[in-house]
Amino acid sequence: MIQFTLKCDKDHRFDSWFQSGAAFDKLKAAGMVTCSICGSAQVEKAIMAPRVRPARMAAPAPPPEAPVDLPAPASLSEPQNAAEEALGKLRRNIEENSEYVGDKFTQEARAMHEGDSPERAIYGEAKLDDAKQLIEDGIPVLPLPFMPGRKTN
Repeated sequence: MIQFTLKCDKDHRFDSWFQSGAAFDKLKAAGMVTCSICGSAQVEKAIMAPRVRPARMAAPAPPPEAPVDLPAPASLSEPQNAAEEALGKLRRNIEENSEYVGDKFTQEARAMHEGDSPERAIYGEAKLDDAKQLIEDGIPVLPLPFMPGRKTN
């Protein structure tokens, strides 16, 4: 397996794993490598530093001459780009303005559609087959782009 840093024609950068360099070339030629941010198929390998492990008997690397001031690592709790920020805003909006019904989502959505339960904004979890059945029955549902936080009440 090999990890490549890739970039699309809109200069989005992302990493992806491939079985080999030849596997990347084959998938790219088939149009199966797309940007994970915008979906563009115009993807190229970006310049990256290779990860080379030193031989067991190799001499240890000399210590650096002067300490290098590295930027502080980005906080994992802060959004790193506009897409992450928008996703966080969407999640907060859904959680504040909807009722979490957990694994009873399928039953609640069907009951609201049939008029057996009051109409309201809900979100929760459903098995793929159950969600497909709701759609086939004309009940409008959408997948969320995040996993709901489980509430234990």
